[in-house]
Parts: sequence; C-alpha cells; structure tokens
Amino acid sequence: MPLRVLQGVGKALAEKLATRGLLTIQDLWLHLPLRYEDRTKVVPIASLRLGEAAQVDARVDAVERGFRYRPMLRVTVSDESHASLGLRFFHFNSAQAAQFLPGRRIRLYGEPRPGGRGLEIVHPSYRFLAEDDAGALNERLDPVYPAVEGVGPQTMAKLVAEALSRLPPAEDLELLPPALAASFGTGTLREALLVAHRPPLDADPALFASGHHPALQRLAIEELLAHQLSLRRQRIALRAHGAHPLQGAGALPARLRAQLPYALTGAQARVYAEILADIAQPQPMLRLVQGDVGSGKTIVAALAALAAVEAGRQVALMAPTELLAEQHLANLRRWLDPLDVPVAWLAGKVTGKARALALARIASGEAPVVVGTHALMQEGVQFRNLGLAIVDEQHRFGVHQRLSLRDKGRDGERVPHQLVLTATPIPRTLAMSAYADLDVSVIDEMPPGRTPVTTVAVAGSRRDEVVERIRLACAEGRQVYWVCTLIDESEPDGPGAMKIDAQAAQTTYEALGAALPGLQVGLLHGRMKPAEKAAVMARFTAGELQVLVATTVIEVGVDVPNASLMVIENAERLGLAQLHQLRGRVGRGAQASSCVLMYRAPLSQMARQRIEVMRQTTDGFLIAEKDLELRGPGELLGTRQTGLASFRVADLVRDARLLPAVQRAADHMLSDEPELADRIVARWIGSASRFAGA
Repeated sequence: MPLRVLQGVGKALAEKLATRGLLTIQDLWLHLPLRYEDRTKVVPIASLRLGEAAQVDARVDAVERGFRYRPMLRVTVSDESHASLGLRFFHFNSAQAAQFLPGRRIRLYGEPRPGGRGLEIVHPSYRFLAEDDAGALNERLDPVYPAVEGVGPQTMAKLVAEALSRLPPAEDLELLPPALAASFGTGTLREALLVAHRPPLDADPALFASGHHPALQRLAIEELLAHQLSLRRQRIALRAHGAHPLQGAGALPARLRAQLPYALTGAQARVYAEILADIAQPQPMLRLVQGDVGSGKTIVAALAALAAVEAGRQVALMAPTELLAEQHLANLRRWLDPLDVPVAWLAGKVTGKARALALARIASGEAPVVVGTHALMQEGVQFRNLGLAIVDEQHRFGVHQRLSLRDKGRDGERVPHQLVLTATPIPRTLAMSAYADLDVSVIDEMPPGRTPVTTVAVAGSRRDEVVERIRLACAEGRQVYWVCTLIDESEPDGPGAMKIDAQAAQTTYEALGAALPGLQVGLLHGRMKPAEKAAVMARFTAGELQVLVATTVIEVGVDVPNASLMVIENAERLGLAQLHQLRGRVGRGAQASSCVLMYRAPLSQMARQRIEVMRQTTDGFLIAEKDLELRGPGELLGTRQTGLASFRVADLVRDARLLPAVQRAADHMLSDEPELADRIVARWIGSASRFAGA
C-alpha cells in the first residue's frame, strides 16, 4: 500500500519520503529507529553522568542573553537535589527566550557535557510544567528515527505509528517457514517490529544500542536472508544464459609456464585449475580471485586468457585506471608476444588512427586479447567472439559497466565467462554475504623470494631523519617512493578556517630535490596528462629516477622490484586498505624493504589503531578483518548492486555468526519455498535487485 493512504501524506510529503526509499507502508515498518530516548523516569541533576542522556525536572533560576560571537541564550536551572545545570541555546527567538521566567517549572531532556560553570546541556528538548502538573512519564522508550530532509521528527514518529497500526496478524506477515523460524528461536516478525519501534519499559537500552536484542536479531536474520536470496537469484539468472565451453589442448598455457623464470605456487596452480574447470562448462563462470598484494593474480589471469584464446575465443581485461591497465598491458605483452598472441590496447587516450586500428583488430578477431579501461565498454567497441571477460578491482566499477562489458560478448542466450580479480582481501564473513553470487578462490601463498616489509611509524617532526634514510638507500642503489595525500598546498577555505595539515606532492617534490642534490627526483599525480604519467613511470621503472614523489595514484598496479623503501606522509589520513595497497609497492624484489608511516601528531584513536595494525602485520586478510571492524562493510566494498552498504538492521561484523545458518536457510527456500523467497527479497530489497545477472 502506498504511503498516500496514510492521513496527512500528500504529494509533497510523499516525494520527500521517497528520497529515502520510503514508498510503501511496509517501508515504514522497516524504517527502524537510530536510537531510543529514555523518558520513562526523571533523574536528579546531582545524579547526571557525562554523555548519558537523561530527563530532568527542575526550576528556572536565571536567564542570560549574550552576543559575544553570536547570539546565545544561557539558562540556569536547579532541582530538589540542590544541584544546578546550565542550558545553552544558539538558535532561538525573543518569544522563546521570554518563556524562561525564574521559578518556572521545566521538564527537559538531553545529554550533559562539561561547561564553563559545571554540567550543561546544549539545545535540550523541553516543555514547561504547570504547578499542579505531576508530569506523567512515558511508558516506553521513545524511538528517534533517521532524519529525512524536510520531515520533522514528530511527523516521522506519527507516520510510523500509523503504519504500525496497520500491521496484519502475525501469520499473515510471516514469510519464514515455521521450522526455519523456530530454528532461529527469535519469535515472529510482528513481535519483532512492535518491540523494535516501541521497546517496553523493562527493555535493556544497552541491548538495543548494541543490536543484540532478540527483536533486532530477528529482523537482522530476515534482512541477511533477503540479501543472500537476491545474490543467489542473480547467480541463477546468469547461469541460465549458458556459455561457450572453453576447452583446448593446453599447449599455449604450457608454453607460457615453460618460459617463466619461476614455478607457480601451490595456491596459484590450485586457483588456475579451478578456473579451467569452470570455463570448460556450458554455463558461464562467475569467479572472484582474491589474493594479497604481490601474490601473483595477474599470471593466473594470463594463463586463463591463453586457455580461452586456444579455444578460439577473445579475452577482454578491464582495469579501473589507466595506470593499472597499462601495467597489465606491459605484463601481458611481455608474456604473450613470444607466443605470437597479439594484445590490443584501448583506453581514453587512444585516439584517431590508433583507435580506429584497434577497433578494427578487435572486431575482426585479429586481436585475441584486449586490455583497457572503461573505454572497452563504449558503444563503438565490438568483439568478434568474446569468451572471457576479466575485471580487475571490480568494486570500483558500477553494475551497468560490468553488465555492458558482459553484453559485448552476448551470443544469443550465451554470455562470456567472467573472472573478477581483487587485491583488496575480503574478510570471510564479508565474502559470505557480499559475494554469494560468486565462486571465490583465494591465492593465499606468496611467491618465494619475497621478503616481508618492515613497517615503522615516525612523527613528522623527524622528517630530516627520514630524508637521510632515503639518501642512504639510494647510495646502495635502491629506489624510493614518497607518497603524499594532496597535490598542491591547501589554502584556507574561509576566514579563520584551518589550513589542512598535509604536505603537498608538489611542495615535497621541490623540497626533496633541494635536500637530495645529485639524486633524480620525479613527480607523479592524477592531474598530470596520461603521457606525462607514463613517461615518469617509465623513467622510474628503468632506474633513471631514484625517488618518486607521488599521490595515492600509485596505490595499485605499479611494480618496480628495485624500490625497497616507501615513505607515506600523513599516514593518519588514509584507511587500512589503502595503506596496505601502498605498502605493497615495495617488497617486490629479494632485498629487505621498509615502509615508513609518517604521521602528524596528535593521532586520533582510530588513526592510532590503524597505524598499530600496519606495524604488527603484513597479512592482508588480517588487515581486512580489522578494517571491517573499524570502518564497516559499506566503505570496505564500495557500492554493491544489492544495497549492501545500507543494511537497515544487519551488521556484518556483529552478525557474522548468523551467516552460516542464513546460507542454509537460503538454500532451503530457493529449492522448497521459491515464492516466499521472492517475497522476502521484495520486502527488504525491492527494486535494488533489478540488476539480476550482474
């Protein structure tokens, strides 16, 4: 039922609610409170605790209006505990200020914090009480709903209450099969919704705040189940298309393996075998290969590409940045040129005759392997017979982009096999939920000869020592990265605004050039033209530059084995995943390598935790687990087509223990209760599952 059936919901209000995805009465049932306010009791001022919101009954003692920097209303109140409390308002009008008369009774609610004259509450909610008003207390915790622009909190609470009054009987609302619901032991959905919106007086606020209350867990179970079902449906839809089986004699991959100066690790060989088994099937492969920085994913992808070429099909490899795509191009040409397998290149900077030639070779099949960026998906690009689509760092691409690449190889009801690569290790709990539509392979073994990178944290005040360390490394014939977070010096963005404390790449480049006479220092950042970036990178790779000052543009895809020292400036500004990716640019040769995390004190607690994790381990999966704890799944994965980043109730860290049971439930429902499965997906995800098959 649309929200327009609710009293007071006209066209304008419905449009505002729609901006938050609130379209139906069911959407309001699932629009759960962010938190709860306890107005069931009155707390004496003397018993107030810092940071713990509470309700107080008091009398106005004094009122003071000030205009030092901006208008301010300060009110002092006290109660029978003979303690006083300050109230401060920055947004008020004269009529509001005039209501605060000394001696008048007031009931207020807010969070106490330290003030100049003791405890104070800034902008409390309040109402005045008549002398004969006993002030009835609420019987339940008050829900506070997520803000919707243009919709006041009282209006939202009223709308949700009216929507809840239309909840059907428990048996009509329930979508979990009885045996399944009983196995979770968390009651009915109707009970869970009523308790979540209207917690009883004896409810433990801490259980609600942590999300561990049985009512919230019941809702989380169904939401996790909806996401599992949606992803499984996408996988079923994809596999319904069919694909060309790719089977050859294996001669081309064998020739590549014979020319390599090393043997594949056990993990690489295992993952390659899994890929070969997949692409030999008449259903499309959809496999994610994840491996830590430097674990050797690219050679596995190259072997898979050769298997497809030998079977008479074309291969496309798409990367999110030109720098990363060019790195893949260089590797593939180095490996495949000796085998007489041409590799075409298509990116935004390929124009004119070169672009026309590349397009013609791709369309004719003369180019069996094509490497590129988003340019591969443009309208004018036509493949003769695309059989394998390889996508690197797929979380950086939108769903439409991945679909358009897949559709380049559509042949009637058949689609290409898909291989997805990521150097961002994904915690197991996240992979179980986020990638239920993929088969997951893990390259969990590093190639021999790699030396662990030693990581140290150094305060920015010791910059001169770091520069001296660079001088010594370069004197030994090594090369160095210096990573900055900005390109130019930041300017204050308004009167009195603080200048951002980040050294710019341009300034650092000039400073290091002056501090290290006799050494060649290069500069690389995202605003440079592609040709300029390529020229600088080529000089660094060739050893002509000893020091490369760069922004985080070098995060992925840069491979210079002689670079053994990395300095990351303002490391406190970067997340764990980005720090780990950057650190992966060193330690790619046999010599001992180091990473210096240079930070600006004082560190926030989050930054301190991140730097400590980096110092303790180089294991990308451990780092990813910690990153998931610190940042949450939405940031870690980027946007997913199923709305993963915006779970209403579920939390993949908190609720990881539920995932195995949820997966079993998804299997059962898809096989035995398909209609109920559809309704659960529609309830929780709705139109977000429209990208089935992505």
